[in-house]
Amino acid sequence: MEFSAPCLLGIEGLLANELKFAGLENVRAENGRVLFSGDHTAMARANLCSRLAQRVYILLSEFRTTDFDTLFEGVKAIDWSRYLSADDSFPVNGGSLDSKLSSIPACQKIVKKSVVESLKAHYHIDWFPETGGVHQIQFRIFKDRVSIMLDTTGAALNKRGYRAMSGDAPLRETLAAAMTELARVRADHIVIDPFCGSGTILIEAAQKALGIMPGMNRHFAFEEWSQVDPTILASEKERALAGVRTDCAFHAYGYDIDDEALEIARRNAVLAGVGDRITFEKRDIRDYAEGFERASVITNPPYGERMLELSEARELYRVAGEKFARKPYHSYTIISPDDQFEKLFGRPADKRRKLYNGTLRCQVYQYYK
Repeated sequence: MEFSAPCLLGIEGLLANELKFAGLENVRAENGRVLFSGDHTAMARANLCSRLAQRVYILLSEFRTTDFDTLFEGVKAIDWSRYLSADDSFPVNGGSLDSKLSSIPACQKIVKKSVVESLKAHYHIDWFPETGGVHQIQFRIFKDRVSIMLDTTGAALNKRGYRAMSGDAPLRETLAAAMTELARVRADHIVIDPFCGSGTILIEAAQKALGIMPGMNRHFAFEEWSQVDPTILASEKERALAGVRTDCAFHAYGYDIDDEALEIARRNAVLAGVGDRITFEKRDIRDYAEGFERASVITNPPYGERMLELSEARELYRVAGEKFARKPYHSYTIISPDDQFEKLFGRPADKRRKLYNGTLRCQVYQYYK
């Protein structure tokens, strides 16, 4: 089977490396997604272990279409009986961009009708109750090229299950994980977030350092599929548990001025299984100081358009530039949408990468010296 794992723009290479490291085959990065091949074991592993993918789709077919007849025939050509039993539920959703077929409801109806006709021919019945496991069919039409997919994930993969509560303007887990990957967090790291909020960056860093797979405490759509042997996921979870490191030296420190945010962060860390690896304290950036021989600061300072007036946010950037001193074996990984960040911080970054926090275009600025 062919799989497609969509991701945030700008991290395709990171996701490809992650999936290769997980042992998946024929991995290749494309714009906004990473493709790989495999069986149900590969599907379960990708869902369980990926910190960076948004979902895992089975990629059923791709073809060019500019009219509904071609769309209908292209969908009908798929062997749907391989994926859908006679009683399975198969809702259809999708999107279209820069294509002649621009009506989403019309495309949904055509895709649904085509799947029904294909299943009728195979099962020799005229009505499908759709009372079984949900197989979400997803179509994507971009510049007249359509991708037909099955969603194996369900709720997006950033829904790890540990963030029962979050503060203002939370950072998406997949973006936080990307920042920890860019910062090269390892098992012996000291990680600090002086604007920790609900703790997402530090939790993602701790889980990465300890080898805790992000999907261990959540449900996946494919678990309801009669076509998938339930022992596959159980076996993959056993494999994941065997890789957890309990003897590493990793520790993280999170600071914030908001008592409520800190309490939420503590709860989230406990739910994520890393409560003993993170110390949270109430501390202002103006009081920032640390005496570690080695440390990695990874942080998402408040954005002017979201929580503070722009002038206040920019003052925090200036203070951070003063406090984040150049030291051997220290690095700073900071995300911001402000194109004046480097000027305010006081020095140019050693490395930059464009990423998106939701729809907000940002840059990750990295300092190594």
